[in-house]
This record gives sequence, structure tokens and C-alpha cells, in this order.
Amino acid sequence: MAAHVWERKAQCRDCGGTGLYVGLAERDGAAVVCHTCKGTGCRTIRVEWEDFDGREIRQGVDRVFEVNPGICIGAGVERHDYDLADFGGMDYEDWENGDPFPRGSENRRFTCPAWWYQSADYKKKPEWDECQWGGTFSSCPHFHAKDTCWLRWEKEYEDES
Repeated sequence: MAAHVWERKAQCRDCGGTGLYVGLAERDGAAVVCHTCKGTGCRTIRVEWEDFDGREIRQGVDRVFEVNPGICIGAGVERHDYDLADFGGMDYEDWENGDPFPRGSENRRFTCPAWWYQSADYKKKPEWDECQWGGTFSSCPHFHAKDTCWLRWEKEYEDES
């Protein structure tokens, strides 16, 4: 149960308070009963919260990753014998202590710099000519040699941490 609750009645945004919705498929005077407000024209906005006294400990987490660009991560994923460190990241304790993600904590085994930094920090996403071929990152003609791409990225961003 939440320590605090704020609740207000508000005009339904989807139907403009009319209770009737006219969308792409409703034409020539047709309307449907608004799904959001069930035809009332009103919706209830409810916010529940607990006071924040500091970040809580997350049980069961050993490793923290800056982002996940859409790859299943975990020990033993897909019948392989992976350790969590194979996916990059940092120890939970280091993250909890406020340490920044160190260089090399990217998921370098399974992503290239363009794929990783599209999610992690777009300003660091390389815009190399080789990356402009189009298509998915994993089907890039250079993806099999992504270690070379990471080395190049390291060199270009050696002054930034």
C-alpha cells in the first residue's frame, strides 16, 4: 500500500470529454464508445508513491550494465556457458558505490561500437563510412571483425572516459 495517494478526475484526452471516439476507421458521422473512459468523458488520474529516503538495495543482482541494446544477457544464456562479465558491465557493489562505468564495460563480445553507443551515449556513436551500409548491426559486413572496430573506437575516444 502506498504511503501517499493523489487522485483527480480529469477530462478524457482520447475523446475530449465527449465519451465518443472518432479515429482513423470512423468516418462519415460514425463514432465508437471511447475505450479509455468507457463513454463517461472522464478519467481518473491516480498517482501512488512512497517517500524517497535513498536508493534501496536490489537483491539478486550481481552485475550492472549501462544499457542493454536488445541482447539477452545472463549466465548460461542460450545453452552457452557465459559468465555475466562476458556481457561487459560492472560489479553491483561498484555501481552501488557510485563508480562510473569503466572503459571496457561495454558489451564488446556481442556488439560493435555503433550498436552499443546508439543506446549508451549517442554522442559517442561512430559515424564511420563503413557503418553507413544500412541494415542491422549484426549483419554488417565488418561485424565479424568488431574487435577491430572497438580498437579504432578506443583510439578515437582515448581522451574521453
